[in-house]
This record gives sequence, structure tokens and C-alpha cells, in this order.
Amino acid sequence: MNVTVMGSGNGGLAVGFDWGRHGHRVALYSGAAHPDNLAAVRANGGIASEGLLEGFVPVGYCGSDVAAAMDGAQVVLAVAPAFATEEFGRVLAPHLRAGMIVVVCPGSCGGALAFKRAAGLAVHDDDVVVGETSTLPYAARSDGAGTVHVFHKFDSGLFAAAVPRSGSGRLLACLRQVYPSISEATTVFQTSLQNGNPVIHPAVTLMNAALLERTDGDFRFYEDGVTRSVGRVMQAVDAERLAIAAAFGVKVVAEPDLGVMQGYMTESNYSTGYSRAPGFRGIKAPATIDSRYLTEDVGYSLVFFTDLARRLGVPTPTMDAIIDLTSVVLARDLRADGARTMSSLGLDQLSTDQLLAL
Repeated sequence: MNVTVMGSGNGGLAVGFDWGRHGHRVALYSGAAHPDNLAAVRANGGIASEGLLEGFVPVGYCGSDVAAAMDGAQVVLAVAPAFATEEFGRVLAPHLRAGMIVVVCPGSCGGALAFKRAAGLAVHDDDVVVGETSTLPYAARSDGAGTVHVFHKFDSGLFAAAVPRSGSGRLLACLRQVYPSISEATTVFQTSLQNGNPVIHPAVTLMNAALLERTDGDFRFYEDGVTRSVGRVMQAVDAERLAIAAAFGVKVVAEPDLGVMQGYMTESNYSTGYSRAPGFRGIKAPATIDSRYLTEDVGYSLVFFTDLARRLGVPTPTMDAIIDLTSVVLARDLRADGARTMSSLGLDQLSTDQLLAL
């Protein structure tokens, strides 16, 4: 198949390499303002990978011309932080054709819904299948020179759904070519709530803020950053996430249980489970406090989770405290920003039953 990967960061290179490794023809796109890795991949003629996945795969088109990147595309994988989802929707809108499959990987929080709204696609339109994964199925870091180091890849514990759900069959059939054990979620709200990054990243980042700023992130995020007290914060956030899912009527796996399912972890607990996890070994902290571990996982995901929780009458004191503290740390009112809310997705007038039916 002809596969276009939107995004040339850590995840984009891992996805592009893996789909190319499975025999698909890969094109790589990144906006002109975000040319990470593009020049190196173009100069090398493809993507190199080391670590768990090793080798080299050729890339056909590599650049910032979306029309060229989408020429002949059958599958599009939008692999970028949540703040890029709407922009990808707007950029791709003129190039979407009936029969295409678009995967927001990861969906983060309502990613498929946000993409469709930005692309001008009706939420119930399944001519173009638009879906999302619950998370990025890799732990990976790129070196800026066209090579990605893949620390871990999984497909057990990976969930996907399309919106509307009538497209989920085609979506899963496509994704199983590379992730054969991926599970079908009942709704994109399940994939959104199953995303564990908002449970892990904000707690570890905030509880290690002084160390991060003092060292510019020169420590191991999980091995050095997760202790018992950090684990208790993560557990409190996870309990609230599970309560939201239960009130909404969808099943979500607790974060450390999911980590074991995915092969990242060998212990199902919130402290040593992460600090001794084989799949997280050697991963460094972000270089700055103003990173997607806060801007995305709090500003998008936790704000979205708490907005949904208020509709359901579920208290979220720990999530609220993290949003408030992060707003102070970043000197930005993340709630007022409203980056991803029920309103921004055009869903604020729908009942719970109507949301579940999407």
C-alpha cells in the first residue's frame, strides 16, 4: 500500500520505518515550519533504525509539499502531538478521497474527532475512514540525522477505533498488517481515556521540576524520576481516569496493568513498576519543563478529561490540582486556553448516549 506519514519526529520516523519494513511504500511529510529530520532522511534516501528494530527502509517522497506527499496515498498516519491534529486536518482536507484510511496515532484525546472537524468531514461520514489509536505503539527517540532508536514496540494493549464506529472494521484490518494483536475499542472515547500518558508524564515532570531545570533534563525520566511519592500521584490520577471511564460506560485498563500487557513493564504497580521497567530503560527526561509532557498531556488531555468528568458528575481533585499547578509553572491558564474540550470538538450539546453512539 501507499502510506503517507504526517510528522517527522520520534514517532513519525518509527512509524515510517516499521510500515516500510512491512513492505509498504512510505512518503514522509512535515510542515515547512517543522522540518525535523526531513533533510537527513531526504539526503539518506530513507529512514534508518537501531535498537529493537534495526535496518534501513527507502522513502519515496520526503518533504513539505502535501500534494506530493499524498500522491497515490491509500493510508495516512498522522503521527504528531495533539496540537498538530487540527492543522493536519486542514492541510489534508483538499487531498482526502473516498476509500482512504486516516489514523491519528496517537489520538491523545478526541484526536479523530478533532481531525474530522478541522477537515470539514461530517462526524457520521465514513467515506473516508478516520480513526485513532490509544497511544503510539513505540518508545523511540530520533537523533536529528535521519536515524530513530526504537526502545520498545508493542501491539498487545494497543486499542483503535474509528468515528463513526462503522469504519472500525476497515481501520483494524489495515492496522493489523503492522500491529497484528491490536484490539478494537468500542468508541473513540475509550481510546482517548485509555491513553496513559496523562497519568504518567505530568506527575513525573512536576515532581522532578527542579532536577529537570537544573540539569536540562539530563536524567533518566523513569528510572530516576519515579519514586513512591511520584507513584502515589500517578495512582490518584489513574483512579480518577478510571472513574470517568466507568461513569461513561467504557472499559479502561489501569495504567500499570496496561504497561505489563504492552511489555514495557514486569511489575504492575505505580512506583517500581515504572522505575524498573525494561521498556522504559534509558529514556531521558525532556530538556525543558515547557514540553509536551505538560503542554499536551495536561493542556490537552487532562483538560479534556476533566471537562468530560464535569458532564458526568465525576470529581477529579488530583487532575484539577495538576492543571492548576501546571498553569502556574508554564505561566499559562490551560483551562482558559481550552485547547481540547467538548465544545472545541462540537460535542457539548450531545447527551452521553449520543456520544457513545458515535
